[in-house]
Amino acid sequence: MTETILVTGADGYIGSLVCDRLLRDTDAHLLLWVRAQDADEFRAKQDKILQQRAGMLDRISLHHGNLYAEEPFAGVDAGVIDRIIHTAAVTAFNVEAEVADAVNREGTRKMLAFARRCPQLKRFCYVSTAYAAGLASGDILEQPLPAAGPFANHYERSKCEAEAILLSEYGDLPWHIYRVATVIAHNDAGDVTQYNVFHNTMRLLFYGLISTLPGVEETPIYLVTGEFVADAIAELGVKAVAERQIFHVCHRREESLPLGHLVDTCFKVFSTDEGFRKRRVLRPLFTEFEPFEMLANELRGLSGQVVSQAVESIRPFARQLFVTKAFQNDNLRAALSHYRAPDPEQMTLNTVRYLVQTKWGREI
Repeated sequence: MTETILVTGADGYIGSLVCDRLLRDTDAHLLLWVRAQDADEFRAKQDKILQQRAGMLDRISLHHGNLYAEEPFAGVDAGVIDRIIHTAAVTAFNVEAEVADAVNREGTRKMLAFARRCPQLKRFCYVSTAYAAGLASGDILEQPLPAAGPFANHYERSKCEAEAILLSEYGDLPWHIYRVATVIAHNDAGDVTQYNVFHNTMRLLFYGLISTLPGVEETPIYLVTGEFVADAIAELGVKAVAERQIFHVCHRREESLPLGHLVDTCFKVFSTDEGFRKRRVLRPLFTEFEPFEMLANELRGLSGQVVSQAVESIRPFARQLFVTKAFQNDNLRAALSHYRAPDPEQMTLNTVRYLVQTKWGREI
């Protein structure tokens, strides 16, 4: 019998990729839930999604809602849902506390309440972040995390608190938690279709807008591709593996680059650009957090200044650059049929080449 899978955030980067994988690798019918304030916004998103998947219209249906609403999933028939993959979230590191609480934490609570009303639910998949671990150091296991933190930003905090709600209030559900690392590129070739703090920081360095970076050169930086994440979530979401497991959708420390090595790799690519060489931009100096925070505070009122904007873009994640984590992914390795970690230096080289050649997507 054909299963029905509800995917929230289906028009987001990860949600959309997961939908593509499910359409490719399963015969499931997908209920695509997207955020929309009103019928006009939903109609615009619906037209785009249907156009992208013109050959699959018999296997998808669309629904919309808003996680701020009391019943965001009121239009979805709970009786037909076999699996739920909840990707809907605000993922910006600089998200305000009120938004993070309303969407990431309380929105997930509403999703879980709906999941409990699904009589034939086989799996609830919560897409979290590797940085739900907050500022914890050392080995980070695929186990529940303390919800007390501390955290570098409200994004991390809200995702950790959402995990805690799942485990403490809805632990009877057949759940999975997927903690995803930072997406550096769409694929191993380095193509970029979604930009985040990594790409923005590299642009600041390339144009010489910042001369110092907060952090310790030895801090490992955990990066993955969008294809790796989507493949893992789509496979784990339907595969016959044990319920109530946590999976780190990221690579191990030895499969990742330290911060200093990462910056050196980026500058290796930068130096091939004539304009960069003419600017004679030096490799940034690494600074302690307190001087960086003082600089950020001094510049905060200068909203029109490029340097102020540059510093503020890094600030929400800065504390993480001083913390040495060793993410373990034994559950992921055991469950995936073809786990493979790309060469982290080559993946970085490919990505930065793409950024430089396209001027961060402006010349595609």
